Parts: sequence; structure tokens; C-alpha cells
Amino acid sequence: MTREELVRAVRTKRSLLCVGLDTEENMLPEPFRSLHHPVRAFNHAIIEATHDLAVAYKLNLAFYEARGTEGWQDLESAVALINRVGGCFTIADAKRGDIGNTARKYAEAFFTNLGFDAITLSPYMGRDSITPFLGQRGKWAIVLGATSNEGAEDFQFLKVGENKEPLYAKVIADVARWGTPNDLMFVVGGTRPDVLKAARAAAPGHFFLVPGIGAQGGNLNAVLDAAITSDGGVLVNSSRGILQAGNGDDAVAMARKAAQTLQREMETALRRRGVV
Repeated sequence: MTREELVRAVRTKRSLLCVGLDTEENMLPEPFRSLHHPVRAFNHAIIEATHDLAVAYKLNLAFYEARGTEGWQDLESAVALINRVGGCFTIADAKRGDIGNTARKYAEAFFTNLGFDAITLSPYMGRDSITPFLGQRGKWAIVLGATSNEGAEDFQFLKVGENKEPLYAKVIADVARWGTPNDLMFVVGGTRPDVLKAARAAAPGHFFLVPGIGAQGGNLNAVLDAAITSDGGVLVNSSRGILQAGNGDDAVAMARKAAQTLQREMETALRRRGVV
């Protein structure tokens, strides 16, 4: 999906919603647990119920890799359905980070074979761990910039350089020069609006993938105030808030309702800023 197509989806759906398909078999709603392929069936139901509200889906690879062959088949099936439905950006939340032929093979695996639009990457190994994922039309590297976990304080907020800027701000500013706003995004956690504002200053034209809304404590309006741009510029992820919205026969309907609530808040913010 190109940037133009992504922005069109934002404006058409009046949404910045990314649904996180971090699907755990033991957390599935009761009606799905007895099915032959329970995770696959649930993912398909969620996609069918939310694809008109969401502009993106993020699949955390750990939840699929941990289940071996069955998990990989569920992953492939979900991505294939999203691509058939159309109009949605697909993210492999893999957090890969390697160099040379290894990075090239990761790009081949996720972009070519699995059909994802984007993959999350760790920048710790530097430029040659990121560039193999860049320069492919409609494909994106989403680089970890600033995260919301407790351990983020260990390294990301260290003061570096002559200006004593936080390390995360230097990472974002430097990595932004390796690609363009057409093939490079950043992960910026949603629990600290001040960090989002600093990240936006470091990369004013790039899309951000923002996790941490809802169960992790991030406030949607604060996120949008800090990071939204004239063409949207933000993909706000919600996983548990949607997947675990209900547990009975109405689970999928409740998931749609949760997604719709977020979409409506996003639409209000987009209209207020003249994006739609």
C-alpha cells in the first residue's frame, strides 16, 4: 500500500484505527474455542466485522510463531483475507533487526511471500539493518522509536550528543534521513504525549504507529493532539480493547462496537483538524 493509498483510506473511512490481531487461543470468546481452527475463525470474524472501520491491521508474530505450523497458517490466512477485502494496511509486528542477506531474506519473507505491507524493525544494528526494507513501492519499514514499556527508560531516554537530546529523538531524526515518508514509519508509544510531541518534531512528515491506547493507559485524544498531521500521520493500535470486548455469543458484535467507538473519536479529531 502506497502512502497515497493509505491517506486515501484514512480520509475515506475517517479513521486512524489499527486493529491488533494479537490473538491468543486461550483468550478466545467461548463460542470459538470448540471450532476446528479457532484462532483463524476468530480473526476472520474480527476482520469481517471491522474492515470498514480500520485502516490497518497489526499481527504480532509471537502469537503465531509460538503455535508452530498451525500458527503460521493462521497468520497467512488472516493476511490473505485482509488483502482480499482491500483498503487496509497490513503490519507484521516482528521487530526484526539484522543485516546483509538475513535482512534481505526477512524482507522477502514478509513482503513477497506473506504479502504484508510493512514490518516493524529494531534499529540497534544501524543503517544496514534498515535499508534492505526500503525503496520498494508500497512496502514500509516501521522502526522502533520510543516505546511505552518500563524498560524503555534503560536506554531510550539517555541524553546523548552535544545537545543532550534523548536517544530516542536522535534515533528517529537520524533514521528518518535513511528513507522517506513514503516507505518509513516509526513506532512511538501512546502513553506519554510529551514523547509523541518530541518524536513528531524529529520526524514531521512520517507516519507513526502508536500502540498503548486503552489497556496500557494511553489517552486517544492526547495522542491525536500530539501527533496528528494534515493527512492523518498516525495509526493508532488497539488490540485487547477490541479482541476482548466480549466473551459470549455477542463477542464479535462487541468488538465491532469497540472499534466503532474509537473510529468515531478519530473522525471527530480528523474533522477538527481539517483532514477529512
